[in-house]
Amino acid sequence: MSWLPVVVKACYFLAALLFILGLKRMSSPRTARGGIVWAGVGMLVAVLATFALPDIHHRGLILAAVLIGVAAAWWSGRRVAMTAMPQMVALYNGMGGGAAAGIGAAELVAHVRRLVPAASDTSPLRPESWTLVALHQAPALGLLSPVTLGLGVLGALIGAVSFSGSLIAFAKLQGWLDKRFVFPGQRIANLLVLLLALLHGAMLVGGDLTMPVIAGFFLFALLFGLMMTLPIGGADMPVVISLYNAFTGLAVAFEGYVLGNEAMIIAGMVVGAAGTLLTQLMAKAMNRSLGNVLFGSFGAAAGGAAQEISGAQKPIEAADSAVMMAYAERVAIVPGYGMAVAQAQHKVWEFAKLLIERGVKVKFAIHPVAGRMPGHMNVLLAEAGVPYDLIEDMDDINPEFPNTDVVLVIGANDVVNPMAKTDPSSPIYGMPILDVAAAKQVIVVKRGKGTGFAGIENTLFYADNTRMLYGDGQAAAGQLVSELKALDT
Repeated sequence: MSWLPVVVKACYFLAALLFILGLKRMSSPRTARGGIVWAGVGMLVAVLATFALPDIHHRGLILAAVLIGVAAAWWSGRRVAMTAMPQMVALYNGMGGGAAAGIGAAELVAHVRRLVPAASDTSPLRPESWTLVALHQAPALGLLSPVTLGLGVLGALIGAVSFSGSLIAFAKLQGWLDKRFVFPGQRIANLLVLLLALLHGAMLVGGDLTMPVIAGFFLFALLFGLMMTLPIGGADMPVVISLYNAFTGLAVAFEGYVLGNEAMIIAGMVVGAAGTLLTQLMAKAMNRSLGNVLFGSFGAAAGGAAQEISGAQKPIEAADSAVMMAYAERVAIVPGYGMAVAQAQHKVWEFAKLLIERGVKVKFAIHPVAGRMPGHMNVLLAEAGVPYDLIEDMDDINPEFPNTDVVLVIGANDVVNPMAKTDPSSPIYGMPILDVAAAKQVIVVKRGKGTGFAGIENTLFYADNTRMLYGDGQAAAGQLVSELKALDT
């Protein structure tokens, strides 16, 4: 069946095309669902084509692994709440990096096993001479070339870092690790661990293919992923998730080159490129460099005298809030992570629909880093059934706030904090924000008077045009719905 490899290559090309087209469709909320289906079909085609490869072994074990993975993903995807999506994304992304690292480990161990017979067949060569045998007999022995071996080691390094780092990100988002872990000389310690991982990787590429070196390489790579992520605060998790997503893609692409699998190469490069661009966009939305996210201290004072906050927070009742928005011409709703925690998106949309029925022009304003992962608020609003044409990005809606009668902020804090524009000593100074303070009236739904996730006081809450509606997000939204319905009875 000489035609079979050609068919497999054609299937890989089709799968790669579906990956790219699926990713393209995911760029718009209107076509995102279809994009996911397209990419899923592409993955199915790639997996089935791989089973048809003539030289593949252990088909039964591979099929069992695929079935277990599909069952676990189906079960978790059905049971995980929308509020837990960020940590599930972090966990699944880590699994991808771990899989790439596992491929690298398997290839390195297999490489060592190929070298041992080569050394014994040639005469009494010492283990350190195996490299010489490999260079002379690589084609016949099926050994990896130095370039392929180097890419395999690099992919394993990146995948291991993504795996352990993503697990820490998952633990932080899940609330198991609720603080930053810092100590004096931490950056030097992190650099030392990275250098040790790179040194062991260089030894592997240079020919010192022994099990202790392989074990040391993965040990230091995994340790670096842990140490790099532990100091990063939860407010930076959207950027970190995007970065590790890019890492996983690159690792898969490198290991795809080692295996000679075109589908893995293309899919990995697409994911790596998309993750890199998304990481840059997330960092830009926070007005911070990637280095500052990884090695800085978000939430710590930037230096200098902090801006004094005058005035007091002024409470408002749900009935007065409902009346204010019922007779407004334009209302903007700004969701944040607090809405996700309270699972209030359905009640908020119910309230918005009642306003629209009264002739009020309603829009939802989304900040790029609102929530705990990129697009978190978009996903929640889509789940509630909010039409896409009512959702506006920060750049599009900011010019409209001066003409907006009422802004309802529910669960958002740092992304609407005016200190980002007015206080050079604030750690969020320079970060683009939603300019809700420019609206005529602002109503903030908040549990209490505490600071936001980044631990920074918000001057918006003390502004003359701001009123505080204290309470749980879902309960407050439910009260607004009841009060608005009462106006028509």
